[in-house]
Amino acid sequence: MPALAELTRRRQRVVFVAPPYIPYAPALDAHGLDLRYVVQLQTTANEGAWSAEQCLRSGSCGAVLGWLHEADYTQLRRLQLAAESGDALAFLFRPARVAGKASPAALRLQLHADAAQVDIEILKCRGNIDPRSSTRLRWRA
Repeated sequence: MPALAELTRRRQRVVFVAPPYIPYAPALDAHGLDLRYVVQLQTTANEGAWSAEQCLRSGSCGAVLGWLHEADYTQLRRLQLAAESGDALAFLFRPARVAGKASPAALRLQLHADAAQVDIEILKCRGNIDPRSSTRLRWRA
């Protein structure tokens, strides 16, 4: 949220593509996002990856958050290249069942939550991770 808030302070758009729920504006505002720069795109499953790619490539968005349940490797690679060429952050939320599939993403995380805490598992990280260190992080509310 701090990164998204900073982007909106710089007058860069933050785009939500096919979120499963309507983003809650009071919560976004409470976290410092300027709502004038927050956009929601409701798309079909087939249009989601294309819409996210266009937003990332445009150079007019600071970040794109997409819920892409059926994206294949080629689509993910296109999104990665679009984010790099458009100098934008890309956050993709995908089902846990695809965690074992290949992805061109520089960083992949899997969240496991219960009522008391959230475990964050690093599935992939570009660069070096010490194999002796844990790839699980814990966050308690």
